Amino acid sequence: MFNLPESNIHLAAQAADKQQAIELAANALEQAGYVESGYLQGMLGRELQTSTFLGNGIAIPHGTLETRSLVKETGVQVFQFPQGIDWGEGNTAYVVIGIAARSDEHLALLRQLTHVLGDEETAAKLATLQDAKQFRAILMGESEDFHVTTDNLSLDVDTQSLLGLIAINADKLQQKSAVENSFISEVVSSAALPLAEGLWLTDSTVGNLKNELAFSRAKTAFKINGKTVRGVLTIVAKDDQINQTLLRLLDAQVQSVLLNGDAAQITATLNGTQQHVGQTDSATEVAANTVVGLFTVRNEHGLHARPATNLVNVVKQFNSKITVENITRTTAAVSAKSLMKVVALGVTAGHRLRFVAEGEDAQQALEAIRDAIVSGLGETVSAVPPSEPDSIEPVAMQSAVEKNGEIKRDENLPAGSIEAVFTVCNEHGLHARPAAMLVNEVKKYSASVAVQNLDRNSPLVSAKSLMKVVALGVVKGHRLRFVATGEDAQKAIDGIGAAIEAGLGE
Repeated sequence: MFNLPESNIHLAAQAADKQQAIELAANALEQAGYVESGYLQGMLGRELQTSTFLGNGIAIPHGTLETRSLVKETGVQVFQFPQGIDWGEGNTAYVVIGIAARSDEHLALLRQLTHVLGDEETAAKLATLQDAKQFRAILMGESEDFHVTTDNLSLDVDTQSLLGLIAINADKLQQKSAVENSFISEVVSSAALPLAEGLWLTDSTVGNLKNELAFSRAKTAFKINGKTVRGVLTIVAKDDQINQTLLRLLDAQVQSVLLNGDAAQITATLNGTQQHVGQTDSATEVAANTVVGLFTVRNEHGLHARPATNLVNVVKQFNSKITVENITRTTAAVSAKSLMKVVALGVTAGHRLRFVAEGEDAQQALEAIRDAIVSGLGETVSAVPPSEPDSIEPVAMQSAVEKNGEIKRDENLPAGSIEAVFTVCNEHGLHARPAAMLVNEVKKYSASVAVQNLDRNSPLVSAKSLMKVVALGVVKGHRLRFVATGEDAQKAIDGIGAAIEAGLGE
């Protein structure tokens, strides 16, 4: 977490153009002791190389690698221009964040900033907000204002398990650092409360760290003990700031939107605002013509603004729907055509990225992406060879092939990988509790572990993600294929096998 004093926030600033806005940021960085004289030239030089406009009215001017030696201490200076600054290429910046960062500290800093600013409504609020204390709280992710965002929604989940929906919500809330383990334990073990028309509610009296809400909705309604289940709300209530949203949940029209609306309609309804129409990411769907690529980032300084921009520009050349996830950090898949979201993946040198392309030019797209990454995306490439080879494969090639009832090893797996198939014997399959036990077992080992439900012909997904494991829809008798690579690969496979054989706590 970087330090951001309120004195580093300059509201209602004015500048004639982009250069003057950058000069204001550079002078403020120098006066605060973050950089030495001359850093301005680096910031202007960076802007000539690649625009630092991220999207959502946000620009992040910063220096070049050559001027990094002028940085004395990592820090930022934030300027708000309510009238807007023409940032070129039809883009207007309302919030300009001048960044000075030593080493790779800028990646963690950018990841934090883009995680907050990736929400369009939050960015729009910062463009006109006149309270420096509140501005800082929002930017640092410390705001007490409760606001529902689309990344806490899981719609059209292919499940017939109430506990599965609850587990998905719990995983979302845990990723947001909104709950403690005691919260997870209670919502998983306690009975959910039916509200109306298939809508259910779960919460906990313990482990509430900050106000949050997660909602998951099944693709089709199902019944539990004669009661209809369609969607589950999980509420984290730290203080009264969430009360207004809770009151909205009692409204029949709000409940109807939850059960039938899209992500934009749901967030607008829960936040009490008009619907904001915009592009949202959906979960990565695997189609027959989908192509998957696994690539290692070679840039010595990871995917900061410039190489991330170069990557996005390559992706935008193709018509295919393309998503990307950082499998080293086990992030969710996001649109590879969004600079803000690519930067927020927090990619450093050696991280593995998984691209999924779907469309007529999917193969060509992944080949171009691979070539761009291998060449360094316009920057110096690390001399250290990747620990795992890059690969581009149609989805069908990722599945194990059955022959005479046996599983044939996939010859396309990385060298040194270990794989095994285990049958789940739990009476009720992998609902929340046994799934959590499995994920906790996998996390013990220094290895990359993927899992596939052979009986549903699912794609390989990270076995360290509770949400993805639950989403496999495993019932009694299903066979799970695990692929492990890394130092503890064999230990991981042995431990997983033993845990499944023991019943995963059941």
